[in-house]
Amino acid sequence: MSENPAAVPVKKLANGAEIPMIGLGTWPMDDTEAGAAVLHAIEAGYRLIDTAENYRNEEGVGQAIARSPLARSELFVTTKLNAEWHSFDGVRTAWRHSIERLGLDYIDLLLIHWPNPAQGTYVDAYKGLAKLLSKGKVRAIGTSNFTQDQLTELIDATGVVPDVNQIQHSPLWMRADDIAFHEKHGILTQAWSPLGRGAVLEAEPVTAAATAHSVTPAQVVLRWNLQHGASPIPKSTRPDRQASNLDVFSFELDEAQMAAIDGLDGTGPAPADPMTFGH
Repeated sequence: MSENPAAVPVKKLANGAEIPMIGLGTWPMDDTEAGAAVLHAIEAGYRLIDTAENYRNEEGVGQAIARSPLARSELFVTTKLNAEWHSFDGVRTAWRHSIERLGLDYIDLLLIHWPNPAQGTYVDAYKGLAKLLSKGKVRAIGTSNFTQDQLTELIDATGVVPDVNQIQHSPLWMRADDIAFHEKHGILTQAWSPLGRGAVLEAEPVTAAATAHSVTPAQVVLRWNLQHGASPIPKSTRPDRQASNLDVFSFELDEAQMAAIDGLDGTGPAPADPMTFGH
C-alpha cells in the first residue's frame, strides 16, 4: 500500500496484509449517506473504510469505491458478517453476498461481527474465514467484540491468529487488559465508538489537552486511542470533521494528559455486552 495524502501510518497484520491505523466508520449511515461520506473520505486521505452486512450500506460504500479514481489496491475495505452465517459453509455465502453488494473482487478484512455465544458456532465460522484466507478470497480475517477466552479458543482450534479484534474502546470504556492480550498474540485492536459516542468530548481533561495542543477534543480522543495501541475508526459524514479526525499524527499527548483522560474510565453508560448482545 502506497502513501496517502494524510500520511496515515500502516501496520503489518499477523497474516501479512498492511492496514492503515485510522479509518472511516460508516454506521449508522444508509447507502446514500455512506456513498457520499466515503467519497469525501477518500479525497481527504482515508484508505481504510469499515462497513458491515448489518449496517445495510455495503452497496453505497461499493458505489463510492467504484467512483473513486484510486486503484482498488490503494484501499483497505473491512466488512462483517452476521450470526446467521456462523458455520463453515455459511461464511463463504456471507462473503459472496458482501462481494456482490460491494461490487469488489475481494475483501481486505472480513470479521465475525459478534460472537453470539448462545448460538455456539463462532469457531465453525472462524474455520470458514481461515479457509477464505487460504484461498485468497480475503487478505485478512478477524473478529469484533470477542473476549480473550473466545480468541484463545479460535487460535487453539485453527492455529490461525485473527488479524484484528474490534472492541468498544474510548476514555469511557478502557480495555487495557484486552489490548495487552491482543498485543501479546499479534492481534491489532481496532476501536469502535472511539469518541465515546460524543459524550467524552466536553470532559475537562479532554478539552484541556485540546487547548494545550491547539486541536479539537475529537483529535485528542483519537490520539489517546492510538497511544493506547487502539486503531480508531471514527464515523463522520462531514468533510471538515473527516479531515480533522485524520490529522492526529502531528502531536502527542504527554503522560499527565493521558493519565487525566484515563481517569474518565467508567464514567459513561455501560458498554455493550458481547456475551448477551449480537446479531
